Amino acid sequence: MTNAEATIAENRRRYEALKAAGQSEAPRALPPPSSLPASAIPAGDVLHREQVPGGWYWSTTVKRGDALRIELSEGPATIALIAWSLADPSERLNYADTVKVQWTAALGKGRVIFSDMGRVMFSMIEDSSGYHDALVGGCTAASTAARYGAGQRNTRDNFILAAAKLGLSRRDIPPCLSFFAPVRTDAYGRLTWIEGKRRRGDFVDLRAEMDMIVALSNCPHPLDPAAVYESNPVTITRFRGAAPNVDDLCRTASAEARRGFENTDALAI
Repeated sequence: MTNAEATIAENRRRYEALKAAGQSEAPRALPPPSSLPASAIPAGDVLHREQVPGGWYWSTTVKRGDALRIELSEGPATIALIAWSLADPSERLNYADTVKVQWTAALGKGRVIFSDMGRVMFSMIEDSSGYHDALVGGCTAASTAARYGAGQRNTRDNFILAAAKLGLSRRDIPPCLSFFAPVRTDAYGRLTWIEGKRRRGDFVDLRAEMDMIVALSNCPHPLDPAAVYESNPVTITRFRGAAPNVDDLCRTASAEARRGFENTDALAI
């Protein structure tokens, strides 16, 4: 075993020990990805539908109990997402805590997305993909120009524009989550892109657990190996979500999720 391999093995051992100590009870087993095609949303539950062209962005307000369906209606694309609490925009999405608290960077059906105040912002109630990125972040002007040349739109600038229209500034923009970005780490901790994991019709349904402002950007992911700048239009549907049951998967999947919901529910009292 080389020194590098020994270091990786020791880091893995320490991580597993910390994970075991942090999880006082075994989490619930998560289900497989949701089936395709996506179930139709009843017309009376649809609040708004928007098609975000490749390279562009969109922002919206969601109320607790609303849901967002992000759907690859026209083919492969990556959608980056950030969110702020409507009541206090200084509380915002935190993908580092989302990963740390749940002991995984693999987001999928049954997982939740945390704010930087330890509250749950979104529950992933449906997800046909299981391939999302909570590690790399979105593309910038520099990364986009280096790959595709100058003049192409990028996620960082899209979020700056969205924030400005909402009365926020650059300092209010947190790192984003990227949906439909098949990024994984290999045995050496290197970030890799797994081609062929995005299908037309793939979707994720996010249930809002607090009132929020949400911004989304439809630009190529920094690790996307495509030689040509291309991102298909993505359909975003805001709809009335069903009230969670007592044994709701996202609320009960782990002790960490339950604590997050306790913090979130206390805010709503």
